[in-house]
Amino acid sequence: MAMSDAHKEALAQGRRESRVVKSYLEALGSRRPGRPVTSESVKAKLASLEQRLRSEHDALKRLDLVQAKLNAEDQLASLGDAQDLSSLESEFVEIAQAYSDRKGISYSAWREVGVSAAVLKAAGVPRTRRG
Repeated sequence: MAMSDAHKEALAQGRRESRVVKSYLEALGSRRPGRPVTSESVKAKLASLEQRLRSEHDALKRLDLVQAKLNAEDQLASLGDAQDLSSLESEFVEIAQAYSDRKGISYSAWREVGVSAAVLKAAGVPRTRRG
């Protein structure tokens, strides 16, 4: 039995929504609690490490500083490769309510996996499930 065009479109829409939700949740999961790490903060850390390296004469402390500098350089490179959370969030806001309705995902479940109340409000996901 052949699928109708409407059924094919519904399946494609479901796959698109699932990709958006997965990307956003993975990005949220990769963030650390506390102050966000920005390229500016990592660059400032690098500058500080380079300055400390120029004046450090203890061999073991220099080794630690060199490793910290290499780690910061890697972190800076990975920040450049990371997806922009705000664009993922915008995409999520566009589809979250429809996805929630279709999959039966509650406000509480979204909150439990780290989606902020503000994002859910912007998406129109109600605090209580409609029965």
